[in-house]
Amino acid sequence: MLHKTLKPFPDNFLWGASTSAYQVEGASLEDGKGPSCQDVKEVPEGTSDLKVCADHYHRYKEDIALMAEMGFKAYRFSIAWTRILPEGTGEVNPKGIEFYNNLIDECLKYNIEPIVTMFHFDMPAALDQRGSWSNRDSVDWFVNFSKILFENFGDRVKYWLTINEQNMLTLVGPVIGTMTIPEGCTNELKEIYQQNHHMLVAQAKAMALCHEMLPDAKIGPAPNISIIYPESCRPEDTIAAQNANALRNWLYLDAYVYGKYNNLVWAWLEEKDACPEFAPGDEEILKNAHPDFIGFNYYNTSVCKESDGTEKGGAISQQENSGEAGLFDGVKNPYLKTTEFGWEIDPVGFRGTIREIYSRYHLPMLVTENGLGAYDKLTEDGKVHDPYRIEYLRKHIEQIQLAITDDCEMMGYCPWSAIDLISTHEGVVKRYGFIYVDRDEFDLKTMDRCRKDSFYWYKKVIATNGADLSDEC
Repeated sequence: MLHKTLKPFPDNFLWGASTSAYQVEGASLEDGKGPSCQDVKEVPEGTSDLKVCADHYHRYKEDIALMAEMGFKAYRFSIAWTRILPEGTGEVNPKGIEFYNNLIDECLKYNIEPIVTMFHFDMPAALDQRGSWSNRDSVDWFVNFSKILFENFGDRVKYWLTINEQNMLTLVGPVIGTMTIPEGCTNELKEIYQQNHHMLVAQAKAMALCHEMLPDAKIGPAPNISIIYPESCRPEDTIAAQNANALRNWLYLDAYVYGKYNNLVWAWLEEKDACPEFAPGDEEILKNAHPDFIGFNYYNTSVCKESDGTEKGGAISQQENSGEAGLFDGVKNPYLKTTEFGWEIDPVGFRGTIREIYSRYHLPMLVTENGLGAYDKLTEDGKVHDPYRIEYLRKHIEQIQLAITDDCEMMGYCPWSAIDLISTHEGVVKRYGFIYVDRDEFDLKTMDRCRKDSFYWYKKVIATNGADLSDEC
């Protein structure tokens, strides 16, 4: 669709950026915080552990001031479950409540809306030992945690996100160090989708509780959504793309919004004897969630073709798409450039993803992650020149405006990440932030903050409400 005139970004558009607790805070076992699965996992060889990260825990005032200097309207961050409940359940840690109270208040001091993610890849290690999401009690654990967050922070937090990238937790959990499979499991696929079901029920109950306790707040999910193209116009490839999109995207959003399992995925699970078991009341719980908006992370699209039944399966994420036997076979897209880390770049697919989400669900959308990881270098005079990031963000923001002109309802844009942090797979060297942190993989150096060129560029974009996307900073 070609538009003669583009609609402006809404006046109340939430320009900001995102982080997660385990990747940015550091202070991993400080002030009463208990270990999470991220603290006890074996990190990839050659990458930093998560003990210090960007030291946001001690430097949040400086970091929020820099975000305010950029003009942020919102800051999306997560609350570490074990900083609030060191054992996952039981006694509340007052130091954890104090930290997030201070962080929220610091945001509000600069008129920055705190957007809180309740769960971002950091199951308490103590709950992992009790079965993690495999245990039906995980529903109650999460709802109890949610209630504590609503009670302590709900007077100031208007926007909540339940579970970050639940589809990645399900599809590639071992890659991000979050999957716990019980010993003696004989049907791993059924086990994985039973865990996914518990997450669906837990977040649905949390949404209903939020509406009950905080009637003026808004809450939504935060999956990683990106459309998957058929390799060709062969009808068989189109069927494969429908299968892939259902497995990667619509299973989750159908359950979040409509409280129903996607029929294509359910048929596949039936064939694999892997359908999750519903406890009494689950069906009603799922249908009563009623999210107010859809948060979603977007990095790139994928391509697939008809399955020949031999695909190894087991990986369908931002950077990998090996297919799933009997459903689809993943292939590379020859029309797209890639980042230094091999991730395909598809701004137009961003618009396509937004359009598809809105046409299916008709809820406002908040972009909760989108960004470029790169080997940023600090010059001798203390600068970071990252024109590649500016180009990436500009092209994606242009597509948001096109989607707005397509009459898709967009709430805001919170790219990844506000500040350099520890990448889940590649450590410190893969930098995403507008703010450079002076540290290496194992040498903490000064930990000083430095404004990248993209910092000044994004400041201009926010100041003009997206009207000026030129490359000049």
